[in-house]
Amino acid sequence: MKILRPISILMSCLILTANAAAQVSLTPPGVDTPPAADKSAAKPKAKPPVQAKKPPAPAATAKPAAPAAAPAAAATPAPVPDDPNADLVYGAYQRGQYKTAFDLASKRAQDFSDPKAMTMLGELYANAMGVKRDYAKAADWYKRAADGGDREGMFALAMLRLGGRGGPVNREEAVKLLASSAKLGNPKAAYNLALLYLDGQTLPQDLKRSAELLRVAADAGNPEAQYALATFYKEGTGVPKDLDKAVRLLQAASLADNVDAEVEYAIALYNGTGTPKNEAAAVALLRKAAKQNSPIAQNRLARVLLSGQGATMDKVEAMKWHIIAKTAGKGDPTLDEALETLSPEDRARAQEGARIWLGKK
Repeated sequence: MKILRPISILMSCLILTANAAAQVSLTPPGVDTPPAADKSAAKPKAKPPVQAKKPPAPAATAKPAAPAAAPAAAATPAPVPDDPNADLVYGAYQRGQYKTAFDLASKRAQDFSDPKAMTMLGELYANAMGVKRDYAKAADWYKRAADGGDREGMFALAMLRLGGRGGPVNREEAVKLLASSAKLGNPKAAYNLALLYLDGQTLPQDLKRSAELLRVAADAGNPEAQYALATFYKEGTGVPKDLDKAVRLLQAASLADNVDAEVEYAIALYNGTGTPKNEAAAVALLRKAAKQNSPIAQNRLARVLLSGQGATMDKVEAMKWHIIAKTAGKGDPTLDEALETLSPEDRARAQEGARIWLGKK
């Protein structure tokens, strides 16, 4: 008996902040509850950028954080190939030597009018790295970089304009910047522009155009775009339905550690939907996503461990994950009943395991 069923899709809203590339709002997989009941389990679709990651520059495909969070308008300034000193700026940035990066970037911007150095300065000001956070100065440097043709500067400025940071909200300018950045091959810009076409508020809704832009970003390796496009192919949104393509995209996004894709791909593997059935691989993915705090994965893993289908039966471990998922809002009456049937000793062990796990978060 298949106890897992794939995720249904709901793409009626768009979340875009100045913090990063927004994510498509998708309902998570459901078992016994209608899609709406799973909303609490769906992450805001993508990891919130906090501080810039080291060594890689902050990625703009992270999930949006609350409005108060620092924007991760991902600057990924790269060295100018013919300048042996250009990589010093980026190298200092990677090592977390932000004040040094600021000084070197300032010199390059002044002496060479280097657009990538300007984008770096915008990044440092936007994220309070080596200098006091100043969105107005960040926007100014991003604009100089954008005027100089830097696609990352265009993207970063677009995200500030959408979020109203460093200046008033200006969606028209943001759309133009995203389009220009996407045209220059920036997958993050293509992804966010796709979301605007999907949302139908800033731009007239155009599902076909949204799918085209998602494909550009997905082909460039953007995992959020791969996941979103997979849902398009599953539902026939802007493209013909194609389950095989959907599953391949889910696999690619899963390999890039997109948690939502991990859950859906695991369900596809477990049920043999669009891919050869592989319960062991499915359970391994569910464990991985569960440990990444996906309530949906925790719930599905609990069901698998309780039934012993695809994994060794372990009722205590199953109930541990059920309690954890329920704490995050993913309740399950069937698992509630199973918890009540445990012996007092096993129930206490499951509750203690959940307490320890939740204490680690």
